[in-house]
Amino acid sequence: MSAPRAEAAPPHALVVGGGIAGLAAAHELLGRGFTVTLVEAGDRLGGKLRRGKVAGVTVDLGAEAMLARRPEAVRLAREVGLGEALRPPNVAGGAIWTRGEIRPMPQGHVMGVPGTAESVRGVVSPEGLARIAEDAVMPPSDLGEDVAVGEYVASRLGREVVDRLVEPLLGGVYAGDAYRISLRAAVPQLYTAATEERTLMGAVRSVQSATRAAALAREAAGEVAPPVFLGIEGGVGRLPEAVASAVRAAGGTVLTGVGARALRRTGEGWELECTDTVRRADAVVVALPAGPAARLLRAEVPRAAVELDSVEYAATALCSYVFRRRDLAGLPGGSGFLVPPVDGRTIKAATLVGNKWDWVSASDPELFAVRTSVGRHGERGAYERDDEELLRLSLDDLREATGIDARPVGQRVTRWEQGLPQYPVGQLARVARIRAAVAARPALAVCGAAYDGVGIPACVASASRAVDEVVTSVGARTHLV
Repeated sequence: MSAPRAEAAPPHALVVGGGIAGLAAAHELLGRGFTVTLVEAGDRLGGKLRRGKVAGVTVDLGAEAMLARRPEAVRLAREVGLGEALRPPNVAGGAIWTRGEIRPMPQGHVMGVPGTAESVRGVVSPEGLARIAEDAVMPPSDLGEDVAVGEYVASRLGREVVDRLVEPLLGGVYAGDAYRISLRAAVPQLYTAATEERTLMGAVRSVQSATRAAALAREAAGEVAPPVFLGIEGGVGRLPEAVASAVRAAGGTVLTGVGARALRRTGEGWELECTDTVRRADAVVVALPAGPAARLLRAEVPRAAVELDSVEYAATALCSYVFRRRDLAGLPGGSGFLVPPVDGRTIKAATLVGNKWDWVSASDPELFAVRTSVGRHGERGAYERDDEELLRLSLDDLREATGIDARPVGQRVTRWEQGLPQYPVGQLARVARIRAAVAARPALAVCGAAYDGVGIPACVASASRAVDEVVTSVGARTHLV
């Protein structure tokens, strides 16, 4: 009688990078039957998701909300035990501080591009409104394979629409320049509609019509429409903490303070030379920002490294303030406002945190938190000022916009030198080239904000894609053996 055959050990995966993409990849790999080790060079996990205290009030010091109409991040939050902590904003609807006033954000737009001229009256001048009307009589535009959002919108509706509306909205997402950002990558549904419609405003109305039809279909199916955004009670910074805990609880290893120096392919799989030892694995997921990813991949995937070297980032900073609520007279309602660069302010946006998130107000009803964001791609002047001056300049803008005339009881600057990757014209083609080069190496994948979107759901989706790729590769090799 022959001895029973020993079961093969589960494949082992290394995840390099402890931001939300890397953590999500580790979590999913464990669920797909891998053993997992995640290494993070820094002393904390979460990347741009981070929370901290200002004057004793817990606030997010990075991303504060996630798009809820994409399912990936919400699903992950529920899987790691945060479902009951998901919270919609207390107030909806944005605003824009321009031409000396905080004005309601115009309705009926797609990333600032209006469906009608009348909808942007007040934000756009009478001359600008007349220019918008020309869209109806212009011949169709040839968008080609890709085009910059600002370039295309300005050609159809005039620069004022770009400078007053599109720029601040895109800046809020990418901290970038609308005249460089790819339409196909940043607003793909508008790109598609614009290739099918004769006018740009017709394309906007087509997108809006499709959105309404989808909402009606959900309603007919008895589905409750989710809010546009969700936060997490206690801060979105809880998400990476919870994912890391779930990974450890499932048997995964999560290490901080361990950098990755070199990656090598061997006859048995992969070797990762770390700052403490050499680790071996059947598969590797690289979840690093573009620059560090390029350095790690250069020896094994030089073509991907060259492409990753071309990715640029915007340096950004957040100025967080806490005031005594009793000192704030006439504070505006709403969740906050965006600021067009053309107005020449230091800040690009402000969030009235105390209005927006109930859990922040409930933590200390006598205090009120506000934050501003500073910094755009190619504009480092404000970012490079020291903390004290940056806080002062930001507060000056906040006072002029809102009338706040009080001294904060606490304030803090959080800097993100590699804040947001830029998505220029050709972004989708660049990502395709990177993935093709990486896919030529077995059981290796990349994920993160540099590829498919900078939001939390996009990063989680990027991680899922990377996991699918290495699972398929490892499975194929196992089958061949």
